[in-house]
Parts: sequence; structure tokens; C-alpha cells
Amino acid sequence: MYDMYEIRDRIQIRDRWIALYVENQVGVLAKVSGLFSGKSYNLQSLTVGTTEHEDVSRMTICVKSDDITFEQIKKQLNRMVEVIKVIDITTAPLHMKELLYARIDDITADEMYQIFHLAEVFKVRVCDAGEDSLILECLLTTQSNDELIKLLKKKYKKVSIVRGGAVAMESISICKR
Repeated sequence: MYDMYEIRDRIQIRDRWIALYVENQVGVLAKVSGLFSGKSYNLQSLTVGTTEHEDVSRMTICVKSDDITFEQIKKQLNRMVEVIKVIDITTAPLHMKELLYARIDDITADEMYQIFHLAEVFKVRVCDAGEDSLILECLLTTQSNDELIKLLKKKYKKVSIVRGGAVAMESISICKR
């Protein structure tokens, strides 16, 4: 029998994270993303890259769901032939970063100086600059990137954003149970 807090947690919709090891073959990404779209699960983030083994790729997937839906997603992924391993990393201690590029256009010299200062505060890199525009390269947590975007949009008129999605690796400094 569930108590009131267990029930609340099971229906709470929040970000859930999966590390998915798959065979590195043509069409696997389409099959995985097709599973999500076919079941009307909305992907928050999906990144994929090869691992130390050329024939294996790792996907880092974020989906906003409740516990019950998340369990269904994991079961459906486990049934796919190309899937080698599904790991729920939602509550695991992680090292996680997201790549983001922010382009700010039509800025004055004073605004450019302010953005260079902002880049120092956020510990991001100005990777390109022109007469009245610049590009920031950010490798931060998703939350920090969100905060930076909010600040840039509040202060500057022409801001373009490109996000690469988060990648994560489980921490080795925390004892495993």
C-alpha cells in the first residue's frame, strides 16, 4: 500500500534522465526518437555520440514525465533490439553540461563591454566578435544556461540561441550502493 507521499511522488511530473547504450547503426536514432513521438512522450533533450567502442553509442535522454510513464518508457526502450543497456540516471550523482551558443547582434561598444564582463561572471567564452555583435560559447549546466539566456533576452534586443542538449556521466567520487 502506498502512503500519501509515495503517491504524490509517483504522479509528480519532472525531468527524468536516461543513459542509453545502443548499437551504432544507421536508423537507431530514428527508432528511439520514433518511440518517443509514437507514444506522445516529449523529449526535453537528446544527445548521442560514440563511446570508446566504435560499434556502441551512448544517448543521454531527458524526458518530462511522472514515475509510471517513465517506467513504461524504460521498458519500451529495453524491448528494442538495438538497445544494449538502459540506465536511469535521474537520481544518480552526475557530471552534466550542456553546450550552448548565444549570438547577440546590434549592440553598442558599451553593451559589448558589458557582455564581456558577463562572460567572465558566467565563466563562458567569447568565441567570435564583430563590430556590433558577438557569440558566446557556453558549457554550463542546463539551469545556468537557462539563467544566462533569461538575462541576455532581458538586456538585449537581438539574441539568437542554439543549444546542443545535455550530456552526463555518473560520478565516481560518490560510493555506489
